Amino acid sequence: MQYTRIVLSPLAGNRSLSARSVPSLQEFYLKIRSMTGFARVEKQLDIGRFSWEVRSVNHRYLDISLRMPEEFRAIESEARKTLGDHLSRGKIDATLRFVPAGASKAANLVLNEPLTARLLDLHNQLRSASGGESEPDLVSLMRWPGLLEEQAEDPGPRHQTALELLEEGAAGLQQARQREGAHMDRVIRERLEGISHWIGQIREWLPDIRTALQTKMLERIGDLKQHLEPGRLEQEVAILAQKMDVDEELDRLSAHVAESLNVLEMTEPVGRRLDFLMQEFNRESNTLSSKSVDQRTTQAAVELKVLIEQMREQVQNIE
Repeated sequence: MQYTRIVLSPLAGNRSLSARSVPSLQEFYLKIRSMTGFARVEKQLDIGRFSWEVRSVNHRYLDISLRMPEEFRAIESEARKTLGDHLSRGKIDATLRFVPAGASKAANLVLNEPLTARLLDLHNQLRSASGGESEPDLVSLMRWPGLLEEQAEDPGPRHQTALELLEEGAAGLQQARQREGAHMDRVIRERLEGISHWIGQIREWLPDIRTALQTKMLERIGDLKQHLEPGRLEQEVAILAQKMDVDEELDRLSAHVAESLNVLEMTEPVGRRLDFLMQEFNRESNTLSSKSVDQRTTQAAVELKVLIEQMREQVQNIE
């Protein structure tokens, strides 16, 4: 008798699947993966019931914590390797439970034959000495300490089953993380689209902003009613235009958007790359805000910061 039950996280639809129906990682593969997920796998055999619960949360590195019965401690290093083959980042908690079957315990009991022969011999001596005809009470004899011994069982099959089941649990956890990663991918792409919108909007506003700034300066100079040296006005306008020039910041923001989209298409863990890009996004948006001389660009800089922060919250949980 044998069955396997796999339960994935709620993001996976909370479905029960047979072991054969679980898709391969290639069939399920998505570009980015979350560091949060949960999977539970069970297997019932004649020797008992095995179950693994594997859960993960975000972490800077791969941190694996194992809980298992003492008899399975010998496979701890192999269990860590199995999890490490599937996961590269996150705090992983894996718990093994094993409930041996009652028949399995009974099958390991053996009779201590030398002790049995000695007890029966003593019984015969007592019967001869007393002149009685009583037969030995076998039930009472079985209670004699050491008459029944539990034979040491080969742990190999149990250990192998536990490792095979952990392989399924790790694959199930990875699938759950990939499903959540799909949602995070959509959120990040939407925010990148929003950033591109504001970059384009600011570029459209810049000619009007520069013209309005020059006109305003001319009006103020006119109010002063003072003669300016030849070329001084052009020089001051050029200096002011240079201070408020944000073309470089807009170009960098556009480059960061393009790079983020490229990173989302990578087939390797990209959490740290995206985290670095979020820092660059923040740096350029802060500079854009400090150079703003118009209410529209100030508001746009605020909107950019909101979008960047929303992305950063998602990126913190990407493997």
